[in-house]
Formats: sequence, C-alpha cells, structure tokens
Amino acid sequence: MVSPSARKAAARTLKEERKHSERRACRAALISRGAFRYAHRLKPGENEVRQAIRRIAREHPRYGYLRAWATLRREGMKVNHKRVHRVWKTEGLSLKRKRPGRRRHERSEITRKAEWPNHVWSYDFMEDRTERGRRIKILNIVDEYTRVCLASRAEPSMGARGVIETLERLSRTCGMPGHIRSDNGPEFAAKAVKRWIEERGAGTIYIEPGSPWENAYIESFNGKMRDECLNMEIFRNGQEARHVIESWRKEYNERRPHSALGWQTPSEFATRAASVGRATPSLHLQPPEQPDTLSSQVV
Repeated sequence: MVSPSARKAAARTLKEERKHSERRACRAALISRGAFRYAHRLKPGENEVRQAIRRIAREHPRYGYLRAWATLRREGMKVNHKRVHRVWKTEGLSLKRKRPGRRRHERSEITRKAEWPNHVWSYDFMEDRTERGRRIKILNIVDEYTRVCLASRAEPSMGARGVIETLERLSRTCGMPGHIRSDNGPEFAAKAVKRWIEERGAGTIYIEPGSPWENAYIESFNGKMRDECLNMEIFRNGQEARHVIESWRKEYNERRPHSALGWQTPSEFATRAASVGRATPSLHLQPPEQPDTLSSQVV
C-alpha cells in the first residue's frame, strides 16, 4: 500500500519533471488536489518543544520518549505525551528495541515484598573496567519500597568486610531495615555478614541459586546503571569511576523520573511516603498507555 506522502511526492514529480498540469498529476498519482496542496503548519510552541526534546536526548541518550515527556512535565512544560512521541519519531530519537530473551522459568512471587520504607533492602555487586583493564567492583544497595539507591560503592576489590562497612555507615544514617535480600554470593553469605545483620535485629533473605528474578529490584537498578552510566563512560581510573557513579546515583535518586512511582523521582516518593506514613504511586501522575502505532495516537 502506497502512503499518502509517497503519492504526494509522485504527483509533485509528475508536475515538475513531465510538465503535467496539477489536475493530471494528481489524477495519475491517485491523490486529491487538496491533499497535494496541504502544507504542514507548526503548532504554537512547536519549536520550543522540539528544542527541549533535543536537549533531553543529548543529556540522556538512553531515555525513551515517555521518560522525556515526564522530564518536560517536571520542568513545567505542559505538553501531551502523544505530541512528544510524534516529535520523538520524526527526529529519529527512538532507541533500538531489544529482542526479549527466552524465559526459562515460571513466573514466581517475590518473597516478603516490601510494604513500607526501610522494610526490605536489596544489594548486589556489579563489575566494570577502566580503560587500562583494571577491575572496578560496585556494591549497590536499594530500598525496595522507595527505589532509592542508598549506596553505590566502587572499589578495586571488596569482600565481606567492605559489605559490613557500607551497611554500618548506612545503618547510622538510615537506620536498619527489617530484611536484606541478596543472592548467595560469598560476600553476602559470609558468616561475618550474617552475624552482623543478626546482631542488629534484621533478617536475611537469600534467593534461590540461579534465580535472579527473585531479586528483581536490584537487578532492574543494575540494568539501568549499566545502560545509562557504565556503558556510556570510559573510566581513566578508579577515582574518576567513583565520581561518575556517585553523580549518576544522585541523578537517579533526585532527578530521574521513575515509571513505577508514577513518574516521581525515588527521593520525592520517599519524602511523600515519610510525610503520609506510606505512599503509593497512584498518588501522583500516572504514566500513559504506550501507543501501538504512531498514526493512531498523534494529535
């Protein structure tokens, strides 16, 4: 099926190159003269919207159009998500879709799901390299209810002692959680770590071996850090890595809108949760349904 834009281009070619009249060119291209004469007019404020969207795409190359829309709304710009989607497509800013991997497991419920702030923390390690190949080991700790990243500690190496030091520092500033969830890595399953957590009155939740979906919150956070920070940077040394990772952690907590929290930032959601006792994402702006096709959703 030939699109209207292609027919319009064909009619223009017939008129200009073959010296046909407008009427004959439109008849040959199967397009009305009104459609041939139509010229797109920019809506009021269209240039400002496009410039703002380009700026967000430059600053955050891994954002999609919905997160860009939420960022514009947070900046005070009243714009419909369908309009952002249309501009996003025409500017060629869409990200390459990832092929979904094959699921080799049955869907399972998360054991002891967090029901209030500081109820359940989850932590995990990530690894990266400097440009000279030196290893960077990153310990991420996330509050599962508020999605706040409490710490992202980057060191050349880290064992059970480093885990305890990080937890000790967080316990003094945030208090101890009810439970801490992790995989069965040697740093987390060490007797010293278990004893330290037990002495502070908290419990441990270990996922089944080979079941990362049971630790979904920290795995999701690790994926965002990998995609938006680690894959976008080349670290010259460990000090630069610590600075960049900490800056991204603060941006994630304070400026990056989170879709699961109704496009609030984790810090905003945590503040709201503290002020009302508990908070749910439904208290704030809800994300729109993602359009199936561009033509059916454009306004």
